[in-house]
Amino acid sequence: MKKILLINIGASLLFFGMPIGVGLAGALGAEIFPPPVNRVLFLGDSITYAGDYVCDIAAWQLTRHPERKLEIINAGLPSETVSGLSEPGHAGGKFLRPDLHERLARVLAQTKPDLVFACYGMNDGIYLPFDEALFRAFRDGMLWLHATVEKSGAKIIHVTPPVFDELKGKHFGYAAVLDRYSEWLLSQRTNGWQVVDLHEPMKKVLADERAKDPAFAFAARDGIHPDKFGHWIMARAVLTGLGVDDVASAPSAEAMLASVPHGVEVLKLIQKEQALLKDAWLTSTGHKRPLKQGLPLAEAQKQAADIEAQIKPLLPTHP
Repeated sequence: MKKILLINIGASLLFFGMPIGVGLAGALGAEIFPPPVNRVLFLGDSITYAGDYVCDIAAWQLTRHPERKLEIINAGLPSETVSGLSEPGHAGGKFLRPDLHERLARVLAQTKPDLVFACYGMNDGIYLPFDEALFRAFRDGMLWLHATVEKSGAKIIHVTPPVFDELKGKHFGYAAVLDRYSEWLLSQRTNGWQVVDLHEPMKKVLADERAKDPAFAFAARDGIHPDKFGHWIMARAVLTGLGVDDVASAPSAEAMLASVPHGVEVLKLIQKEQALLKDAWLTSTGHKRPLKQGLPLAEAQKQAADIEAQIKPLLPTHP
């Protein structure tokens, strides 16, 4: 059931038995999605829906391991929470925040992932200062998500939330809320959870860049939604967190792909394919948020196959 927040305005990790981030990539020849992983699902809010970091990860995987047939599905939904919370007047009173509880079973049933990445937290504190009840709703939602994905037979990797920039977002105290949410997620490693930290790496880059240029921002519009550089920092943190050692100094996805013939062309085609498929998957699996309709899934997959046919001759070949 949706929980509506009433506000008084005045008042060591394991990945299929191997350690993550401790030599996994090296142990497997930089293979971050070893068999039996064939289908990877990304869940999250509008930042995941935007999808640049998902595409960057997909481009690394495809250019480093073109022999693998790996399907990466982006099912991020704008405004969504895992806490089930919303606030009065959200979206001008047009709709409540969508709740992952409402759709997760359908998404898992239709996508049938082997591995799930989950990136939540940004919306879950409802842009308020830290509150124990809101924090509890986030924790309860994460525990439910973790258990539900594992019960489906898939593995899950939790990703700490991106940074909130108070200089641009004006919700003062909210950056510290996401610090707390990230710390709690990382603490679950002691319970056997697989957790990749992008919050602290992103926070560090923000601080470093702002020291050089006080006007710097990942999310100049609202402090929430990162630009392409911010998405790259997210992707880089995920890749390095999984043990990849060839991207740590790359300043962009394009730089990551500079040594790969046609690498940037591959990235652009992946972006085109992902933009097509994410709306189709959201329409097929269903949700309650007003959003543009995607193509019927079969039609989108047919068009995606045409894009993949364009990608194939651009990929590196190995003897």
